[in-house]
Amino acid sequence: MISIIIPVYNQADKLIKTLKSIAGQKYTDYEVIIVNDGSTDNVEKIFADYYQGLKTASTFTFFNQDNLGAPAARNRGYRAARGEFIFFCDADAVLKPAALEKMINHLYYSLGASYVYSSFYWGRKLFKSGEFSAQRLYKEPYIHTMALIRRSDFPATGWDESIKKFQDWDLWLTMLEQGKVGHFIPEVLFSITPGGTISSWLPSFAYQLLPFLPVVKKYRTAVKIIKDKHGLS
Repeated sequence: MISIIIPVYNQADKLIKTLKSIAGQKYTDYEVIIVNDGSTDNVEKIFADYYQGLKTASTFTFFNQDNLGAPAARNRGYRAARGEFIFFCDADAVLKPAALEKMINHLYYSLGASYVYSSFYWGRKLFKSGEFSAQRLYKEPYIHTMALIRRSDFPATGWDESIKKFQDWDLWLTMLEQGKVGHFIPEVLFSITPGGTISSWLPSFAYQLLPFLPVVKKYRTAVKIIKDKHGLS
């Protein structure tokens, strides 16, 4: 079974689209765990109204917590998860109908991999992830949070709740340090609605040519935090 863990903070309108895309999956052996991270947009009621009209045998669990951040919400969901596989799904994502099926099939046959990941769209922008490379991972964050992970290979420490940016990069580096690697699925399996965690995306040239921009300064500071933690500076 796949445990789908969704942290949500003031994204009630997007969450329903995410849940509908999960309900439309070809692969149906899953549970959904939603962790409301202190939202103020009535997300619990909106979810309850949606759930009442949902006809599915899948298990849904809804938790409320104070606003502690996405890593803490993911850890809360993980502690309640029962699946052999873990899928941390963003609340602003829409999965293609065969996404879970393709991920679990690839992971079953990629015996040396601890997780599988794909490319994705952010709005109309295509983010091509590419084949797994430890050397590339040391240099840059290129694997999205939304990868299917073997529960047995997920770090005992969970998500680092002190990390505010590049939480996924930190996770994959932590797993790499433990000898855990990923496998790339050369397809686009989901899309992200702009306005979430990477809403401040800029073209790559901006980070080289426009160092004075506040978003670029924050980006460089966040990169340094990750590199210092993992001894990459």
